[in-house]
Amino acid sequence: MAPGVYQSGDTHKAMGMSVRAHRLIRSYFVEAAWQAIRADPVMQAYYRKHLGKDTKKIIIKVARKLLSRALAVIKTETPYQIGVVQ
Repeated sequence: MAPGVYQSGDTHKAMGMSVRAHRLIRSYFVEAAWQAIRADPVMQAYYRKHLGKDTKKIIIKVARKLLSRALAVIKTETPYQIGVVQ
């Protein structure tokens, strides 16, 4: 499971979570995103920045950001810290 990314030349665009992802893991990340916006002030600010749009689409954006953070934790081997922008 990986965040969807489109790259072509100088263009770099984040596409959300990959549709080929495992359904169960995807639902776990969505549930974790709901908890992250309650506990992590950075994630809560990201959620509030997108208010006014469809709530389900916003939570997918938060889940994708959480997935990117989880990937960064795995790659850099540093523990996740609440409230720290990575």
